[in-house]
Amino acid sequence: MQAVMEAIIYVADDPVKPDQFRDVFPEASLESIEQALANLMESFNARAGGMLIREVAGGYRMTTRPEHHEQIRAYLKTRPSAKLSMAALETLAVIAYKQPVTLAEVLAIRGKKSSTALQTLLERKLVAILGRKPVVGRPILYGTSKEFLIHFGLKNLTDLPTLEEFAQIAGEQL
Repeated sequence: MQAVMEAIIYVADDPVKPDQFRDVFPEASLESIEQALANLMESFNARAGGMLIREVAGGYRMTTRPEHHEQIRAYLKTRPSAKLSMAALETLAVIAYKQPVTLAEVLAIRGKKSSTALQTLLERKLVAILGRKPVVGRPILYGTSKEFLIHFGLKNLTDLPTLEEFAQIAGEQL
C-alpha cells in the first residue's frame, strides 16, 4: 500500500488528499489509509535522499529538501521566483489573518491603498474571491487560496505563526 501511495504522490500534480486513496484502496478504511500515509512519511523522510513527502494544503506532496534548493536552482538555471512587493506582502498578511475580508477592511488595517497589491495577489492565485459580504453594497470578500497553502508549504491556516510568534521572529531578524 505504501509503495503505491508513494508512486501516486510522485506523479500527482496537486497534493493528494487521504480520501483520494479510497478510490485506489476501496477495501481500506480512512483510518488505515491515514496510518499508512503517516508510516510512509516517517520512513521516506528518514532517509538521506533529496526528496521529502510533506503534508501541504490538506494533502501530501513530494518536494525537494530545502537544503538543496540553491543547487537545484543552479542546475535549472533559474532565479528565485518573483518576489512580492512589501505592499503585496502586507496585503497578503492582512488577508491571511483576517479572512474573509473586504478591500475596505484591508485598507483600514493597512492605512494605505491596496488595490494594486490585491490585483497582483489575485493574478498569482495566492488570494481568491470567497463571495460577497451581506451588507449594503455587497462588497467582495477575499481569502487565501489553496495555492497560498502550497506556495508557503502550509497544511492549513492554523500553521500560520501567531502574531506573537511573528513579532518574535521579526524582532530576531532586526
